Amino acid sequence: MVDVLIIGAGPAGLTAAIYACRAEKSTLVLEAKSYGGQIINTPDIANYPVAPNISGFEFATTLYNQAKDLGAEIKFEKAVSIDDGEIKTVHTTKNTYEAKTVILATGAENRKLGVADEDKLVGKGVSYCATCDGNFFRKKDVAVAGGGNTAVEDALYLADLANTVYLIHRRDTFRADAALVSRLKARENVKLVLNSNVTKLVSDVRLQAVEVTDKNTGEVTVLPVQGLFVAVGQVPENENFKALVDLDAGGYAVAGEDCKTKTAGIFVAGDNRVKDVRQLVTAAADGAVAATEAIKYLNN
Repeated sequence: MVDVLIIGAGPAGLTAAIYACRAEKSTLVLEAKSYGGQIINTPDIANYPVAPNISGFEFATTLYNQAKDLGAEIKFEKAVSIDDGEIKTVHTTKNTYEAKTVILATGAENRKLGVADEDKLVGKGVSYCATCDGNFFRKKDVAVAGGGNTAVEDALYLADLANTVYLIHRRDTFRADAALVSRLKARENVKLVLNSNVTKLVSDVRLQAVEVTDKNTGEVTVLPVQGLFVAVGQVPENENFKALVDLDAGGYAVAGEDCKTKTAGIFVAGDNRVKDVRQLVTAAADGAVAATEAIKYLNN
């Protein structure tokens, strides 16, 4: 029996563990893969307050050790279901645990293009976050893959930094807001590559170009770019808990800024929550809020 059980050892989950431990609540963190979440693959974090130019691995490891040193128990097991009650029963692929409160900090995975070497080139030209990594591509040529609001916003953001931005979209119309698309089309250094898919990544050690194939004609074009920003959506890790947490159409957990879900004693924190900004700093903020609310729930 623990006071606070946290599912997910990313920045949100580990921050929640720190706050829970400092409140002298027994704390267990369950993680299906490795600690750190998506940030562990980022070679250089430049936008986190007070810690410029720290690697994602160093950041995650420091956070992990801080939580452990404060008394958090961390086990690498995948949580698959929760039975509700005054005491929550959390089932993993290995064991069953009981907890007075649960914080879901399962995060979200970036939806990938599915082309060869995509994983290998993450941090070496391939990125899933323009605001995180765009500054590394000043005065260079880059491409964005996608056609929704995120893709168009990323292209507009990068247009202020890069020489040329290619926006590659599989259709000839955009799902993004019309006003955003109008702004995009007005940018002289943005080139639209429509009805096309990224079919190959050209690299040595780092990305050197992307190959795109026109869906209608089959014509293959090679775009010489140093960066590819993939913005084709995210997949939140909430499906196993949908009986206890309301999900929106995209699968994100519905919760306000207090991180409370519809089920008493269950909270949500991080990229798996409905929110406008998904950044390292907002994930940490969610972890602090969720833990604080869990502590209030326990004390009451």
